[in-house]
Amino acid sequence: MKEFLEAMDKYLHFRTAHSELVGFWYSELGAMNKVFHIWKYDNFAHRTAVRHALANDKEWQGKLISVILPLVEKQHNEVAYLVPWCQLGKPPKEGGVYEWVTFQMKPGGPALWGEAFRAAINAHINTGYTRLIAVFHTEYGLLNTVHVLWWNESPDHRAAGRHSAHEDARVVAAVRDSVRFLESQQNVLLIPLPCSPLK
Repeated sequence: MKEFLEAMDKYLHFRTAHSELVGFWYSELGAMNKVFHIWKYDNFAHRTAVRHALANDKEWQGKLISVILPLVEKQHNEVAYLVPWCQLGKPPKEGGVYEWVTFQMKPGGPALWGEAFRAAINAHINTGYTRLIAVFHTEYGLLNTVHVLWWNESPDHRAAGRHSAHEDARVVAAVRDSVRFLESQQNVLLIPLPCSPLK
């Protein structure tokens, strides 16, 4: 993992020359030896053009891909959109930690569970202990999946905030309404790489 992260931090500029990196993190808690990265594309044609350019970029292939491929056990990708009621945010300052929360919702899409899910997210935002960075809904990959990216000052600050929030009747009511549509949830604590735009 150390070798992988060092190579990424050193040579990722060959990749970012082709399209915009939103953020790059490694897992600290909730998953081991994983990295998460988000790339922004204008549309599917843009993504296709970027992938074609990367396949022909000798520096990208030679200096990074050839180094990291032997270190990679498996890879998973998805296409996801920001939900209509959320814009990509930024933390109030550098430092802190990120939390990537994956919700597997019941089939039916946002028409079924979107309103209740949004109310649960807003209830946590309104407590003020955490900062919402983004909410994504999958288009390709496992459907009815929602990823929520939060920022907190520290793991301890996050833990204290969540304990306090779950004693708040407004949060409890909103979560209880939303959980009717929930199949599963996974939380991963993430640390940004130095090369990550979101730090």
